[in-house]
Amino acid sequence: MSSAKRSRTRWYSSRVLPDDITQAVLARKDVARYLRGGHGQSEIEARERIQGYLEELRTTQRYPIYRALKHPLYPILRKIERIDEHVEIAQKATRAGRVIYISNHKSHLDYLVEPLVLDDNGIRPPVTAAGINLFGGPLGLLHRHVTGAIPIRRNTKDPAYLVTLKAYVAELLQRHDLLFYIEGGRSYSGEMKAPKTGLLHAALQADRTSSVIVPLAVAYDLVLEDHILAHQGTKRRQRAFGREVAEMVRYAVGYQSRAFVTFGQPIPLAGYDPEARRDVMDLAHLTRDAIGRLYKVLPTAVVASAMRPSIAKRDLEARADALVDALRQAGANLGVHSGREAVELGAPALADRDVIHLERGGRFRVRERTVLRYYARTIQHLLADPRRPIRTH
Repeated sequence: MSSAKRSRTRWYSSRVLPDDITQAVLARKDVARYLRGGHGQSEIEARERIQGYLEELRTTQRYPIYRALKHPLYPILRKIERIDEHVEIAQKATRAGRVIYISNHKSHLDYLVEPLVLDDNGIRPPVTAAGINLFGGPLGLLHRHVTGAIPIRRNTKDPAYLVTLKAYVAELLQRHDLLFYIEGGRSYSGEMKAPKTGLLHAALQADRTSSVIVPLAVAYDLVLEDHILAHQGTKRRQRAFGREVAEMVRYAVGYQSRAFVTFGQPIPLAGYDPEARRDVMDLAHLTRDAIGRLYKVLPTAVVASAMRPSIAKRDLEARADALVDALRQAGANLGVHSGREAVELGAPALADRDVIHLERGGRFRVRERTVLRYYARTIQHLLADPRRPIRTH
């Protein structure tokens, strides 16, 4: 055999010969059932399709390099003060068994902030599930070969992909903790979205006796992509990540924010049946509701909720004070304790972001109504009637 042919054979073998996760995935009942089920294709075609998806999902986490990423990312991370709450819950949970972190999703910065909060506290890093649009170019190599992120094809109906993804995640949870976002993608409106159940269903197919969900919520004084998300309103199509990065760089000029990452009490998985759709939905809503209660109420959100098209500072403080009282009665995780404090801290931040404007004489006016509503909606789920739309103009 020629050297070139031997080289091609070695390359082919390294790509095709199954590793232990691949073997375990192919041996799972649901995958074996798919391989036998037809679906308009032969068993060989079905196996090749599943092998292709497994190759796409395969990821590697190199923890020493992962920790070193703080240094090249310092220009971004220095703009964000990371503040953790109740991190001891995660420390205790990881000592007891496997942990599935489930979070809300505000920003592309979440992928940096939340794992680094764990690392700051000496907690083993989870593998993160991220949209496949983040896996192009150098960033994709970083995700796949360093941070250990799994590329997720959202909204696909391909049964081969769905059965492969769920089996892969279930097997991965035998070896790693997992972090994913219950809403799927980021919220474009600001409000918490309905829960997605695909990855949760996959997690339930793993060993449930020693696994728990640790809900966590991330909240920012200012979301880096606020103008981008608010003006798009809904995710109408998948945009190139490179374009999103260019827009984020534009809005990063002068950007400073705190990022609160709050951990909630573990939710055991032992009592939930992955084959019962009601169980999966109940767990999804329980987890989403827990995340909603953990969400940190910050001054910018209070000011945005209390704001009118034009309002005097004293009136804004009074409206904000009433809102803080209502949130306190609702048991919200308050990061602000009076209307005056909300206005003193939140109004300058929104003014620097060109969302509101302080006129001479101490009167505030709205400049970016759409962005202001985005921030107001971030705490809508905590109010007495979350279905009542928030008006800020």
